[in-house]
Amino acid sequence: MPGLTDPDFSHTVTYLCQHNEEGALGIIINRPANMNLGEVFKQMDITVTSSVASEKMVFAGGPVQQDRGFVLHTNYGNWDVSIKVSDTITLTTSRDIIEAIAVDTGPDDYLVALGYAGWGRGQIEEEILHNSWLNTPYCQSILFDSPINQRWQQAAKEIGIDINLLTLQAGHS
Repeated sequence: MPGLTDPDFSHTVTYLCQHNEEGALGIIINRPANMNLGEVFKQMDITVTSSVASEKMVFAGGPVQQDRGFVLHTNYGNWDVSIKVSDTITLTTSRDIIEAIAVDTGPDDYLVALGYAGWGRGQIEEEILHNSWLNTPYCQSILFDSPINQRWQQAAKEIGIDINLLTLQAGHS
């Protein structure tokens, strides 16, 4: 929401990957990490044959474990450490998917992020009650295809809202 001023989350779009009684985990999908995937390949000493993959942007996925990589991708492959998020999206944290992406044998649609956003038990629910977050349905084109600087507005538009017209004040009945 426009009123969320926390610098880690202001104007972010966070794809919620896991939500249960213990808390929630999400990946911010519209904040570049000022590096490309080629730099990750180099740091991990991975042989690269895909110039397209090397140029892909890496995202700052959130303030937790920023030294750890997360790959959101369409369901494809059998990777060492994956969580099925939905019928179409998987979150993978193992090296094997990065190696596959480097040689063009990974999923067609993917987003690589360093770090994640995490909430403890009941925390995200409380933040939603305080109008910090706007919930929208998943849209694959926003996740993988939309220009990064338009994802915040496009996510709100999925539920018919022009995010630029929202006020900072909210009412409760």
